[in-house]
Amino acid sequence: MGKPFKVFGIGFHKTGTTSLRQALRLLGYNHHPYRPVLNKALAQGDMASLFDAAEAFDSFEDWPWPLVWRALDERYGDSARFVLTRRASAEIWLESLKSHAERSAGGGFARRLAYGHAFPHGQEGAHLKAYHAHLDAVRQYFAMPARAHRFTELCWEAGDGWPELCGFLGEVPPETGFPHANAKSAARPDASRIALNLARIRRLARRRGNMQAARRR
Repeated sequence: MGKPFKVFGIGFHKTGTTSLRQALRLLGYNHHPYRPVLNKALAQGDMASLFDAAEAFDSFEDWPWPLVWRALDERYGDSARFVLTRRASAEIWLESLKSHAERSAGGGFARRLAYGHAFPHGQEGAHLKAYHAHLDAVRQYFAMPARAHRFTELCWEAGDGWPELCGFLGEVPPETGFPHANAKSAARPDASRIALNLARIRRLARRRGNMQAARRR
């Protein structure tokens, strides 16, 4: 039997989304896999492709879903639930994001879509501003009494786990421990990829420096 509603993880990347994904799968949700093509669809304004994907699965997290939470709530209303994951502090989130960017493959398309920058290095202030703005906007939107029951905010580092997630979703907590996933510790760093990304970061920093110098002339 299918789940009574769809569950959207709408926390930014590196806020415990891997743990949320594993938890939802353990609870029996048909979870949507990460598909970069949907980020490109969103960049092109193709919401139909996102809604088609949403129709086929029970639960979601990672990009592009945290960028379209309002449209999802307007579409699904009481047939959806929204989980905002966050880190213990914005600074912890930023350091995790920077570390992930250094070891990730690809050109940072999702980061450019979400934050306007391929890498957080040298753009720390802009990323912290985006992080706080996202938390504030989601909290304010779901603070309205008519919407509050569709929303919860969770922080695994603060001790949230099965009781909080299952209480929100109306699920029976599994006997297994909560999946506190740590993608960084589980991954095998690719030294050549890290070196390539660090070189890109240095080039971007030099370009910003040249642009700033030109503006001062």
